[in-house]
Amino acid sequence: MKVKNSIFKSFALALCCSAFFSVIALAQGNTPRSNQATNLLASLPPSDAVALIKVKRVIDEAMPSLLAGNPARIAEVNEEMAKFKTQTGIDARSIDQIALGMSFTYPSEAITKVNTIAIASGTFNAGAMVAAGRLASSGKYSEQKFQGKTIYLFSLDREVRLLGLWNLRISDLAVTSLTPNTLAMGSLESVKGAIEAGRTRKFANPQLIALAGSDPNAIMGFGGNVSEALIQNLRANNSWARELTAVRQVYGSVGMTSADLEVMLAAKTVDAASAKNLSDTIEGLTQLGTLFLGRLSPVRETLARSAIKNLKVTTTGNQLLIKTAVAQAQVAPLIRGN
Repeated sequence: MKVKNSIFKSFALALCCSAFFSVIALAQGNTPRSNQATNLLASLPPSDAVALIKVKRVIDEAMPSLLAGNPARIAEVNEEMAKFKTQTGIDARSIDQIALGMSFTYPSEAITKVNTIAIASGTFNAGAMVAAGRLASSGKYSEQKFQGKTIYLFSLDREVRLLGLWNLRISDLAVTSLTPNTLAMGSLESVKGAIEAGRTRKFANPQLIALAGSDPNAIMGFGGNVSEALIQNLRANNSWARELTAVRQVYGSVGMTSADLEVMLAAKTVDAASAKNLSDTIEGLTQLGTLFLGRLSPVRETLARSAIKNLKVTTTGNQLLIKTAVAQAQVAPLIRGN
């Protein structure tokens, strides 16, 4: 997967105006089992960024809430999840949480390649799910042995809706069972990394795990490093990247109250002055962004105005903190396709 530098050009504006548009999987629920989440994230190999998604809460709580009143869309999602199970043998409804680990490489100037590993835990039998995937592939798979584990390589070469929820273009998918209730999916290289991490039992990403779990009640959390190599790659054709040179880490979460969806995004910088400068940049871009809201559809414009109205940008020492909230009632029409 290649990420062009233009994505990062609007980094700051996206933090305060756009991030919540991707928040389609939030719901109210009980406090998650933080120890289980930490253990799952600790299963990841060394990564540049990590994330944790509470899939069960997405499916059981968020979708029924946000898609209420639209039985056709609910039926469509259920159909896509059934199709994904047929294609891969993986039943999304049996998955509790997914930990994601992302590693960056730079094959050429101005191009960042992201290698992602997904580790899923749940009530399923991992071995049985892998076997089901082998049957679903109609023999279009191969096997590799690595440190006592069998890795199955499926040649999909098509766009699928991951777990029936998110569109993803997949060419080759490597899958293995790490434990009876834990499944690793990704490229062959990343799956081998997960097996190695489990064998050595090293806590590979302690800082990023702490950042991703900063809000234990969140339905999604993430943490990532902003390395010098990443900044240099952005600078190749993007002078705006200098605004990020003082950022060392980013993290955030998505949560929910009884009435609102809440988004928190933060950045750790090299010093307090840098955090203040970045805060001023965010404030300026927010004001600029309001000039273009009229170009959005009515539903998106209402949502954007609410997010900007509730936006709070603060600094504490070398950290920049951005928070906003939008009413669930304002998000629901967008999710329902209205």
